[in-house]
Amino acid sequence: MAASAPERSKRSPFIVELYRSALGKKYVMAITGIVGLGYVLAHMIGNLKLYQSAADFNLYAETLRELLYPIAPEGLVLNLLRGVLILALVGHVVAAWQLTLMNRRARPESYRSKRDYVAADFAARTMRWTGVIVLLFIFYHLADLTWAVTPLHEADFTVYDRVIASFSNPASAGFYILANLALGFHLYHGVWSLFQSMGWNNRRFNHWRRTLAIAFTVVVVGGNLSFVISVLTGVIS
Repeated sequence: MAASAPERSKRSPFIVELYRSALGKKYVMAITGIVGLGYVLAHMIGNLKLYQSAADFNLYAETLRELLYPIAPEGLVLNLLRGVLILALVGHVVAAWQLTLMNRRARPESYRSKRDYVAADFAARTMRWTGVIVLLFIFYHLADLTWAVTPLHEADFTVYDRVIASFSNPASAGFYILANLALGFHLYHGVWSLFQSMGWNNRRFNHWRRTLAIAFTVVVVGGNLSFVISVLTGVIS
């Protein structure tokens, strides 16, 4: 029987209907994941200024605040970028949580075989936990280096001073290392799976997907870990 006119009119817009599906949530995770991938790569590249000098790194930090100034008000572009990152982060977390609930309803734990669990990639099986660790680290990292509200810093510290103080502290450095190892697993599986989520996968190119996932992870995480190790060993001071 054909749907009546009132029933047809109650249908939600296509984009809403798409998001309600598992496929739509995977699209959101993939797109927001691409935003995150771009950010972590750009963030690591920018932090390479640590190896030049304190003046260069502080200038880099100041330049971020003055993007497109005086065309745009000082700090406006940076805050807009932060807004995009926040929206992407919220969208990624919400979609991941909702997709997890959908998967649990569709396939309860009691019906999941041990064989499926063992066959799954370690990075895939730990995505939720590595995601939680990275999320907690983001809040700590912002409080530590952006808001400077942790007890590691003096009021007159520059951005460079804050980084050195944080990475010189064993507890802070240890959390940074742990978070980046978790980020590595998250990045690897994220890069690998986003092709499948967006429908760009092909078995003939799977080895290139894996190579890209490994290379991207090594570059980003390797670069990040080099900063804290260089401070701890006195290469950067």
